[in-house]
Amino acid sequence: MHTIDINCDLGEGFRHDAELMSYISSANIACGFHAGNDDTIKHTIDLCLIEDVAIGAHPGFNDKANFGRTNMQLSDCELYDLVAEQITLMQDHCRIAGCLLHHVKPHGALYNMAAASEPMSCIIASVIKELDASLYLYGLSNSYLISEAKKIGIKTVSEVFADRRYQSNGTLIARSNANALISTTEEALGQSLKMIKNKTVSAMDGFNQFDIPIQAETICIHGDGAHAVEFAKAIHHCFIQNNIHLKIPGE
Repeated sequence: MHTIDINCDLGEGFRHDAELMSYISSANIACGFHAGNDDTIKHTIDLCLIEDVAIGAHPGFNDKANFGRTNMQLSDCELYDLVAEQITLMQDHCRIAGCLLHHVKPHGALYNMAAASEPMSCIIASVIKELDASLYLYGLSNSYLISEAKKIGIKTVSEVFADRRYQSNGTLIARSNANALISTTEEALGQSLKMIKNKTVSAMDGFNQFDIPIQAETICIHGDGAHAVEFAKAIHHCFIQNNIHLKIPGE
């Protein structure tokens, strides 16, 4: 029997959040830096509690103009403070709501930069260890986000993507590339099943396409995607049909 967590980036100001909750098991809530504010954080936490969805912090660069998807160069101290402030904010909101924060998943450019950077991943993992070592870190499968967290004893969840295409080194094709996003439900379902059942994903190297190994413990659906609800509903139904059970990491 296969199990999987379905996570979704929420609280970013898009209108699908409540509808998506029925099809996911984990939510990554924007912490007000790349998107969102105190009101959206509170509202999204309330939705999670109604649907029994795990609550995660989704820290990103302080750059709402670019939705946190533009690379920024920060000092080690600046990066530590950036992540710590956002996780602490989410912890405070969870405390007020009478619940616990479950995980941390970096957002956008912060996520992709850290996945390819040992020092950045080490800093993010260190913040988590300092604030709450019981939290899970959701990170790109086979990336530094996973390896560096494991080195210091932080629990990790290897993430894959239903709606993104991969490069041969296991990183995501940049959004600036026309082939970066998967736009059909059929392709999203095929890629999802392949990653979970076969532990491989199709990757591109120039014009060549081949399979690379991948570990799928949680699968992401972007809440801002044009096909977010359609993908989430179809993937959720497909998993049920294929005897793949939804499971929140740690439960």
